[in-house]
Amino acid sequence: MDLRPDGRLYPHQRFLSQLNVPSLPLILVAACVLIDADGRVLIAQRPEGKAMAGLWEFPGGKIEAGERPEETVIREMREELYVTIKEACLAPFIFASHSYPEFHLLMPLFLCRRWEGIPRPQEGQSIAWVRPKDLALQSERYPMPPADLPLIPMLRDLL
Repeated sequence: MDLRPDGRLYPHQRFLSQLNVPSLPLILVAACVLIDADGRVLIAQRPEGKAMAGLWEFPGGKIEAGERPEETVIREMREELYVTIKEACLAPFIFASHSYPEFHLLMPLFLCRRWEGIPRPQEGQSIAWVRPKDLALQSERYPMPPADLPLIPMLRDLL
């Protein structure tokens, strides 16, 4: 959507509009980084039968119609890990924007240091508490989807 009052295209916009680049479906996902008292973060391994099975990721899921990203995180953390999070405990951190061959992923990532319950996998996935620096150094031990990789240095620098 062009918000300029005159609605004219800039030269680079005219050029881009002439390219026949197929647009990919946009998938909106929200995820959360649980951070424990020792500065470790929780990651979950995608179970067999799901896309990108075996890769480790920050827990979360697709944003449903009419749902805000915060609501998605709260719902998904309850469904996937059996923990309760209050919206006030979610801090927006960063977002990932990544094109996969079949779709484009847009994922806001939230930080959370307070929750109720002990994380317990509910969907057959494995979980691990890992220091962000170890995620960067042990990428073969914790392989992650391409969209998550740029987030790791930022987490490492934060924690």
